[in-house]
Amino acid sequence: MTAVTDHTDHADQPGDDDARKKGPDREIVRKEGPDREEGRKERPDREDGRKEKGSSGRGTAETGSGAGAEPGSGSGSGSGGADAVDSGPGGAADSADAVGGWDDGLIARRVSATAEGHTRPVPETVVDHRPPAVPPLAYDGPLRSRLDALRELVGLSRTRLDSRTLAEAGQVLDEAAARRRLSGQHTVVAIAGATGSGKSQLFNALAGVAISETGVRRPTTAAPIACSWSDGAAGLIDRLGIPGRLRRRPLQSAEAEAQLRGLVLVDLPDHDSAAVQHREHVDRILALVDAVIWVVDPEKYADAVLHERYLRPMAGHAEVTFVVLNQVDRLPGEAADQVLDDLRRLLDEDGIALGEYGEPGATVLALSALSGDGIAELREALGHFVAERGAAARRISADVDATAARLWPVYANRRQAGLSEEARDEFADRLADAVGATAAGEAAERAWRRNANRACGTPWLRLWRWYQDRREPATGRLAVRTYDDEEATARQRVEQAVRTVAEQATDGLPAPWAQAVREAAVRGSQGLCEALDELAVRAGTPVGRPPRPGWWPAAVLAQAAMTLLQVVGGLWLLAQVIGIMSPNLGVPVLLMVIGIVGGPAVEWACGLAANGPARRYGAEAERRLREAASGCGRARVLDPVAAELLRYREVREQFLRVSGVTVSAG
Repeated sequence: MTAVTDHTDHADQPGDDDARKKGPDREIVRKEGPDREEGRKERPDREDGRKEKGSSGRGTAETGSGAGAEPGSGSGSGSGGADAVDSGPGGAADSADAVGGWDDGLIARRVSATAEGHTRPVPETVVDHRPPAVPPLAYDGPLRSRLDALRELVGLSRTRLDSRTLAEAGQVLDEAAARRRLSGQHTVVAIAGATGSGKSQLFNALAGVAISETGVRRPTTAAPIACSWSDGAAGLIDRLGIPGRLRRRPLQSAEAEAQLRGLVLVDLPDHDSAAVQHREHVDRILALVDAVIWVVDPEKYADAVLHERYLRPMAGHAEVTFVVLNQVDRLPGEAADQVLDDLRRLLDEDGIALGEYGEPGATVLALSALSGDGIAELREALGHFVAERGAAARRISADVDATAARLWPVYANRRQAGLSEEARDEFADRLADAVGATAAGEAAERAWRRNANRACGTPWLRLWRWYQDRREPATGRLAVRTYDDEEATARQRVEQAVRTVAEQATDGLPAPWAQAVREAAVRGSQGLCEALDELAVRAGTPVGRPPRPGWWPAAVLAQAAMTLLQVVGGLWLLAQVIGIMSPNLGVPVLLMVIGIVGGPAVEWACGLAANGPARRYGAEAERRLREAASGCGRARVLDPVAAELLRYREVREQFLRVSGVTVSAG
């Protein structure tokens, strides 16, 4: 029978002797019948041989399976079990013990030889001892709300901002979603530092066993190495891209496991390594871990590369940051305290809040990984940090804060954005002036007055005006169309009005959104001049004759009576001159004087009475043209601009939620 090695979670299994003997996941319970026991008693010599071979096989399996061995490196165990396989039933059973459990999940069947030389299958029960599934990470309500707002923000901004601006926000959303699907009971902490700072020594000191290589050769650590204090962290380590051959378990200690349970420690290469690949490893993993332990030494704790490239940009991640001053055993007297105080000063200049006096912030410690001084204090701080189970959420929250800070110039405005009523009215006035609304109203008023004078004027004056009308067109009957130069001037006025309203709308807006508003205004202004011309023709030209008030018939009758008096008086005088009638100048002259004076008097009175209706008629014509021009400008320019401003307000509201600012319902 072929022995099958059970490949389990190579990042989580301890690799100790018991796990190698029984299998980390399954235990096989054999059910032996009386024939099997009898068979064993009849061949004691073979039983002794089996025991000897089985013990040698277990010895081979135990080789290299102590603390710090690679999980899943059970090749020695498998070979030992194979050597222990014998033709008898006892040998088959011992080989099964040596190789561990079955990985096919089925009920195994062994073949047992009886005394008569026949074989029969013996059922075996598989008991699953794998640990239960680790619950995934759960974010609290405020963080979920911020992530939802960031997702909505990215969706609303895709058509207004370039992909490079939104790339970081999209990456934060992706990493937050990926981390949320993984274990919430583990905290991934990376140990980072410069060349020769003692990262690997500190890594080994925390693990209790020499896992990471140390030495004077630089760089010593060429690839990240992970060490997990509890099971269930395989997904987290897979996310970091650390292969199985670089995954370790710490020294088996009940006290250490209880104190650091849930910790996944990662030893990184040097961040200032001469090898580009090493620096890429550091940058990639620092973006994925939950917390970072920065290891500095007394010589390079003020290195500009460390502060400018890493600590200063990650100042917002202070709550998930440890800064450890290593190699303090090299400093005499009070020099360690002085260097530590100077390190705190540099961190404060970098903008990193220090976790002192119970306030949240970075933890700063001094220790010596070589002598062990301060290791217990760091182990205790890590224990409390890991036990809180909040590092992953704080890291994601800090990433969202950093993203919001970088997006601030794109979404934040210094003043209230939008179009005021004054700006809208000014735009409407500019369009009305461009189409000549005022001139159209004045022309309509003059037309009404002229019609009134025609109806109420004396016949002799009407005859004169008729003669004048034949010589030139009637005022008030012309279409509101200008000449070519005036039309060009009107077009310039429209373009100026559009530019002005766009500038007023974009005042205080961030550059991308201001550009979007300007583009909307320019698109709306295309064809606006032609549309205004058509409106001017329809709304500005009076249709037919102006309406006549009710007193016009009485004025017409009075004017006719005055004319009749003039005619009667004139004919009377003519009859007296001819001799048809007896001379009597008093009555005909009086009639003529009354007609001659009364006609202009009636016309003057009608002119006074026509002032009010004429002004109202002209104002109504101007109002119609203004409303038509305003409606056209609103539909073509103001509405698209308002839509862009509304979109920006929605985006800005989402941005404030991302930044953690409470937005009022109003």
